[in-house]
Amino acid sequence: MPSIPLHPPPPKNRTSAPNPLPGLLQTPSGLAILELQGTIHFPSTSDHSDGDPPAKRTKVSTTEVGKLVFPLYNSSAPADDKAWMKRVYLYVGRNQRMTGEVKALGKPLAVIRRRKESEAEGEALEIVEVVRWKVVFASRPEPVGTMEGVEEG
Repeated sequence: MPSIPLHPPPPKNRTSAPNPLPGLLQTPSGLAILELQGTIHFPSTSDHSDGDPPAKRTKVSTTEVGKLVFPLYNSSAPADDKAWMKRVYLYVGRNQRMTGEVKALGKPLAVIRRRKESEAEGEALEIVEVVRWKVVFASRPEPVGTMEGVEEG
């Protein structure tokens, strides 16, 4: 049976500055998974060249789903204070808001990627991060007039 070595994540320099939002969802406690009860419909990308086969179409488009807000989070609160986890808002567009909460995953998930090494060493994988949280939105979106208390950015 073939095998590929799996390496632990490189050590991180912990800083007191807030983390920028990565490709995965960043909460004040680390990365998280977003759990929605429904479907997100993205705009279609219909500007393909008619003569190109699907395999040659390489246009990549990004669509902002919404803005995630932790209204109860206080950066000066003690690290063990989890009150901020009880309420999370996901603003979808300008007129809809979903309310959810942060919950611990039953089993943590590892995010892995191919390790950037020379071809002589062969293929290897590394753990990028361990996800221990999920943000659960179990109810339907509610209409709102504007994104109250949320800065545009």
